Amino acid sequence: MLAEDLDLAPWRERLARDGRVQIPGFLQPAVAERLAECLRTQVPWSTAERGQPDSPPWIGATLAQRMPAAYRRAVADFHFVYDRYLIVEAMKAGRDPHLPLHPLLVYFNSEPYLQAMRELTGDPSLAMVGAQATRYLPGQFLRMHDDRHEDEARRYAYVLNLSRDWEPDWGGLLHFVDADGNPDGAFVPRFNSLSLFKVPMKHYVGVVAPWARNPRLAITGWWHARPPARAA
Repeated sequence: MLAEDLDLAPWRERLARDGRVQIPGFLQPAVAERLAECLRTQVPWSTAERGQPDSPPWIGATLAQRMPAAYRRAVADFHFVYDRYLIVEAMKAGRDPHLPLHPLLVYFNSEPYLQAMRELTGDPSLAMVGAQATRYLPGQFLRMHDDRHEDEARRYAYVLNLSRDWEPDWGGLLHFVDADGNPDGAFVPRFNSLSLFKVPMKHYVGVVAPWARNPRLAITGWWHARPPARAA
């Protein structure tokens, strides 16, 4: 599924230098198109808000009614509102087997793909890839955090971008923040690009603007190391 002409060597050097990189043309074009169409028309989305159970998508009047309270919660603490489809959980439950997201996750956890990612990062411990589909509608957001997780061996976070013709002033960029709390660059979600960064790293997804013509679509997750061996 990786693009046939994809050369990871220059991106390996940039990732080692900066701790983050955005790789264009990551998947074969036909694969990227099929996944994008799946996200646009087939995925049974739920809306996720931190601290709340997932619910049917907030659209129209529901979005207008619920977002003000979400913004108030965001004033005080880390918070998020966006639409998602949890691929791992759906596969375990046997839901939606027709979606091409499921074979994609199988591929992401295949030895050839994992070996390519080990070579890209220089990290031989990478052993598992998790994934969820995400959709950001106007007004939705993900506040600043660093992806650190005590119970998971997260090494790298990734965003496989699947929105066509995204414009920077539509919002929804992946922003980075340096150790002093200053802006430190951003990635526009270019179609069929892989945004990748080392964990932990402070970042956030900017609020999607009301004038954005399309939702921000992606497949996101983490590359995990092998879990430590448990004592007998």
